[in-house]
Amino acid sequence: MAAATRERILDEAELLFAREGVQGVTTRQITEAAEQRNTSAVTYHFGSRQGLLLEILARRGAPVDDQRGVRRDDAGTEAPLAAIVGCLVEPYAALLGSPQGRSYVRIVAQLRGRFAAWRGESDAATTKNLARILDEVEAGASGPAPVRAERVVGLIMLMTGAVAERARRIDDDLRDDLDHEQFVTNLTHMCTAVVSA
Repeated sequence: MAAATRERILDEAELLFAREGVQGVTTRQITEAAEQRNTSAVTYHFGSRQGLLLEILARRGAPVDDQRGVRRDDAGTEAPLAAIVGCLVEPYAALLGSPQGRSYVRIVAQLRGRFAAWRGESDAATTKNLARILDEVEAGASGPAPVRAERVVGLIMLMTGAVAERARRIDDDLRDDLDHEQFVTNLTHMCTAVVSA
């Protein structure tokens, strides 16, 4: 029963955070949406509102990170920069295929103000492949070290913002001119251009 309650809270919080904003949703709204009478259910199951957010990020982010690692290993040691960037973009954009995935990418985009600090603060257990690939992209980018680091932040912001906007358009049933494959290819090219300019 506790596991089902925990999942229900995660599901409802994920949807609310995506649609109404991470900062705009209260724990009361979450417990009401999850049909919990105990208003401290979030604290009981996750320790805090921040703990709930981190759990949401980990449950969708960990599988994406695993997929990134598989793709990077499959690409081989001599992979060009665009192929390495594709290892970041393709698994992330695949989240557009489900409502839960779209909620996740919309939440991540709201956290973009923290991207510069993210690499030092993130949960290493669910982002090890992401960190490994970003380190490789940064090493392969052009310019001095501070410029390369800034370009990686730009890549992350472009990728997360573009995917979140596409998620919003899908959720709002708005037409897109690019199909999924064209979108991913174009986004990979744009992200590669950011770091290689």
